[in-house]
Amino acid sequence: MHNAVRGKDWTLDDFEFDDFGQLYTSDLQGDLVADLWSVLDTDPRTADMAMAAAHELISAPPAPARNLLKTAADALSARDDFVLLDEQQVAYKTVLDAVAEAETGDGNRRKKVVVVSGGPGSGKSAIAVTLLAALARQKRRALHATGSKAFTETLREKVTGDDERYGEIFKYFNEFGSAPADALDVLICDEAHRVRGMPARLHGKVRSQIDELIEVAKVPLFLLDEHQVVRPGEIGTKGDILAIADIKGCDVIEISLEGQYRCGGSARFDEWVVRLLGLGSGPPVAWSELVEGSEDEYVVDSVGSPHELENWLLRQAKTFSGTARMAAGFCWDWRDPVEVDGELRLVDDVQIDGWRRPWNTKRGFEVPGVPSASLWASEPEGFGQVGCIYTAQGFEYDWAGVIFGDDLVIRNGKWLARPDFSFDRSVKDAGASKFDRLVRNTYKVLMTRGMQGVCVYSKDDETNDFLRKFSR
Repeated sequence: MHNAVRGKDWTLDDFEFDDFGQLYTSDLQGDLVADLWSVLDTDPRTADMAMAAAHELISAPPAPARNLLKTAADALSARDDFVLLDEQQVAYKTVLDAVAEAETGDGNRRKKVVVVSGGPGSGKSAIAVTLLAALARQKRRALHATGSKAFTETLREKVTGDDERYGEIFKYFNEFGSAPADALDVLICDEAHRVRGMPARLHGKVRSQIDELIEVAKVPLFLLDEHQVVRPGEIGTKGDILAIADIKGCDVIEISLEGQYRCGGSARFDEWVVRLLGLGSGPPVAWSELVEGSEDEYVVDSVGSPHELENWLLRQAKTFSGTARMAAGFCWDWRDPVEVDGELRLVDDVQIDGWRRPWNTKRGFEVPGVPSASLWASEPEGFGQVGCIYTAQGFEYDWAGVIFGDDLVIRNGKWLARPDFSFDRSVKDAGASKFDRLVRNTYKVLMTRGMQGVCVYSKDDETNDFLRKFSR
């Protein structure tokens, strides 16, 4: 009953009737009460038994049905081709041990919150899917949650197919505000850097989303990368999670993923990006210098125009096989599709020196021949449209092309963030210092989507010279 009505906007068209069913709308509440009295046991001798049954029904926490868990386990296991290594295996076993401990606890043991942090390609989502399959096989009450519509919809479609019931295993962070405490055995918070709400210092005045996510599960798991916070209001930092867990009296287990399984397994590439964008210690360094003497095969390149960038991607995908995508900073308007000859078409909003391409499809629109926003990164027809941070984050493809816009440029050898050139309204209004960090994180995410290589280009000449110098 909980799962039938919670969070749903039902209409009469959602129901099918037969001769043995009856639908009661709000104006028929009296009929419902009368019909219930006519069929339920009113014998006072069984009142205690009836009261116990009623209490059991009302207090039952919402949870996936057992047959749903079994089918989900089968679907996830069929796609579970990950081999967990090193710290990934530690994280996996830590969660399973915490679940077993919570089940056999005496009720006075402190809740354990597991926080797993790692860069792009360190295996966070591999841990999430492998854990979800294992927990489903054990018939544990476990759900997966993210803050990304594109990521969640893609998981629903790719992992569980067209059956909407199985897709309900994949939720959003904002769906647990009214859920009972410990309703789940495990809540897997993937891409937890996208958790939104009030920071820890305001905890107590306003209940935060982190608070809700910890409260709903016996073992909450947060998988995050602090360099992927790209919007104001995202508070999924390790510091905020630890602070709220402490306020709630929870123990925290921290695990750091040091490996690199995207970007050709190149830890050097992640270091190169962090240094290039001024997000870590150490000045920028030329790619060739960083990999000199190593067997690192990751490809880093730069070009002088968007035409060359697109041709580079096509050439790499054809020569070495694989998927390729272009993405850009949010520095151009993003207009709705227009109707041409009775058919919707995307508008070429991204324009640079005569080169014109559309953004990916806006949410809520279906444009013939191109994928939805959620499937831009995974469907072959996604090439030819330019993706933005909101469609690229959380995904990977073989060859990444990144266009730097005028929101982040080099002046006198240093990065200068310019909110006036951004079309991302929520980010540009965040304030100068916060915008600077968010826009650098944005480009870091875009640059680390490629599994085999990346090519960069900036429409600003001084910035492109800088990129070409350090990508050689």
